[in-house]
Amino acid sequence: MGRLIGRPFHGWRVAWAGFWVLFIVYGIQFSYGTFEGAISAEEGWSATWLQLAYALYIGAYSAASAWAGLLTDRFGPRRVIAVGAVLLATGYLVLSAAGSLAMVFVGLAVIAPLGMSSSWVPANATVVRWFVERRGLATGIVGSGGSAGGIVAPPIAAWLVGQFGWRTAIGVMAVAGSALMAVAAMVFERDPESIGQQPDGRLPGRRGGARTHTGTHRGVPAVAWTAPQAWRSTVFWRIFGMFALTFVVVFVPFAHGVQYARSLGFSPLWSAGVISSIGIGGLVGRIVTGPLSDHIDRRRAVMLALAIETLSFVGIAAADGLALLYVSAIAFGVSYGGSVAVFPALVADYFGRAHAGAIVGRVFATAGSCAAVGPYVAQLLLGTTGGYGWTFSLAAASNACALALAFTLPRPALLPRS
Repeated sequence: MGRLIGRPFHGWRVAWAGFWVLFIVYGIQFSYGTFEGAISAEEGWSATWLQLAYALYIGAYSAASAWAGLLTDRFGPRRVIAVGAVLLATGYLVLSAAGSLAMVFVGLAVIAPLGMSSSWVPANATVVRWFVERRGLATGIVGSGGSAGGIVAPPIAAWLVGQFGWRTAIGVMAVAGSALMAVAAMVFERDPESIGQQPDGRLPGRRGGARTHTGTHRGVPAVAWTAPQAWRSTVFWRIFGMFALTFVVVFVPFAHGVQYARSLGFSPLWSAGVISSIGIGGLVGRIVTGPLSDHIDRRRAVMLALAIETLSFVGIAAADGLALLYVSAIAFGVSYGGSVAVFPALVADYFGRAHAGAIVGRVFATAGSCAAVGPYVAQLLLGTTGGYGWTFSLAAASNACALALAFTLPRPALLPRS
């Protein structure tokens, strides 16, 4: 139990292990667009069916994250993430060997989501147990892995597909990625107390809390809430509402950004740059917003991110040239990356560390599942209206409503515990 006493603080190793877990799983996820085109061209399967499988994948792994959070609290992150690595590899290997659309759905929409669900929530729920004063920085490091994976992996996937075909490409990325994910899982420890350390690397016996830029203590809970207590709190449902409203449209730029740019008359190369711009912005947002939230009120960091996201959708809707479109795409990436990085830290600020897996998992499972709806609704609106004006305008309105909910959040210190 005390085997790391006298050694360097282990929390930063946990944070960087989380970085690599998210780098792997989101790198593979954001490579699906590359795989889909090759699958459809070679097998003749409808892109609509392949997109439906992907939408079900997003919804399934978001929903399963609630169970992943509960299992993390009960068994610890190491086992959950390691098992998830095996399931992720299995799902994508089934996809790589698929001889029919039915097998595509089994691999991508049934098995792979179980592995994917064992990544974001377990990694973030664990890292918030290791930090209080530098919680935003730590979750920013973890979250930036997803953005970095989204930037690096798709070109590798494209090269593998070009050289060896889509089946080999998916198989190689699945096996190599899952092996690295399992190695990263071995770094995870449930919390600092389990190995004789203290949050933020404080010396045993030293008391301290997170401080704002004014030097006053942030009101983090002294006694952790249980998951049922959190679920009975109106603050929990306000946080849920915020993230449901922003998550429901968050994959629309990823799924339709290239098609939208092409509808404006831009070349395939310049249109693809929209997704790259979002990825770069997302990496910056996670790196900047997480640490920033340690020095200002965490609620203000979320409000800032949601305000920028609202304006970014307005900019995308109004774009008639590459300059405004690229600037808006980068702004969207910064705001989306920032809000996702701060989200688990915000939940832990209100409800404590002990049951972070169950509480963060419940929000992510229910609010995150909404992310599967947005791209499909956007496609329906495109067919009805013939353009993307309504899609991005409604996305801006949804984020404005999320921002309004953020303004209703009390300071964590003022939240009564039921």
